[in-house]
Amino acid sequence: MVTGKGGTGKTTVAAALALALASTGKNVLICEVEGRQGISQLFDVPELPYEERRIAAGLAGDGGRAGNVFALHIDAESALLEYLAMYYKLGRAGRALDRFGVIDFATTIAPGVRDVLLTGKVYEAARRGRRKGSSSRQGVVYDAIVLDAPPTGRIAQFLNVNSELAGVAKVGPIKTQADTVMTLFRSPRTAVHLVTVLEEMPVQETADGIVELHKDRLPVGGVVVNLMRPRDLDSEDLAAARAGRLERDRIGKELEGAGLDVDDDLLDGLLAEAHDHAERRALEDAQRRLVADLGVPTYELPRLPGGVDLGGLYELAALLKAEGMA
Repeated sequence: MVTGKGGTGKTTVAAALALALASTGKNVLICEVEGRQGISQLFDVPELPYEERRIAAGLAGDGGRAGNVFALHIDAESALLEYLAMYYKLGRAGRALDRFGVIDFATTIAPGVRDVLLTGKVYEAARRGRRKGSSSRQGVVYDAIVLDAPPTGRIAQFLNVNSELAGVAKVGPIKTQADTVMTLFRSPRTAVHLVTVLEEMPVQETADGIVELHKDRLPVGGVVVNLMRPRDLDSEDLAAARAGRLERDRIGKELEGAGLDVDDDLLDGLLAEAHDHAERRALEDAQRRLVADLGVPTYELPRLPGGVDLGGLYELAALLKAEGMA
């Protein structure tokens, strides 16, 4: 499971993790449940249907073979129709309910049921025996499943489907499925990774998310610090920039030596930029110390200057693999 505050790049990290796992020879399924089609955009493939599709291969390394990455876009309405067809034999009748808006009504008034359906589909993909008649690729056994999960503020509620369902269904097949899903989510087979950037609100939300996950007995994996900036100045220069002690005349002479026309406006602007950069770096360093105190493994990914395309995903996957996350 990969979660994170909006804007931290959790979908990018989930995609990179899937590629990293595939690069160890594993067949990997990456699932998304938020309806944004973020996975298809990252991998530059057509919008994903409610059906498992192969979208990429991992990079083979160390003389081994590369695995494949499959993807599945899960939506509650399709999952409920499939559920009705599999357990209640409501094939055409289920589609008729959908036309009348009953499916959307059921999944809207009972969000606990919606989450059970979404997580239940992930559970089905994790089973070695695939149920006939489902949208799963029969015969494909996945070595790993990566879920691009909801944001940190909702992750514990989303995964703890039993508590959400308590007021809706205390017995019956839906309750049984929720119990089965929770057994998997609380087992050593599952890890919830949290993505953050070095800013106060995302780091605090990550810390709160870890507390919530522990409270619900859900297994925390690690924290991925994403969008790291390069360290262009050493500690001494950063301290001087923050204190306004940079040598103005020396900087001017060095710029002139590089062939630039130097005036006071240029120097004022550069010194102001240096001060702002040093302040930003001090904030990031403070947040990094807080992340280090969270008591879980941490991994770091850089901000890619050209943005994230498929080549960038492979680059991030190689870094996650080198850091031991895959």
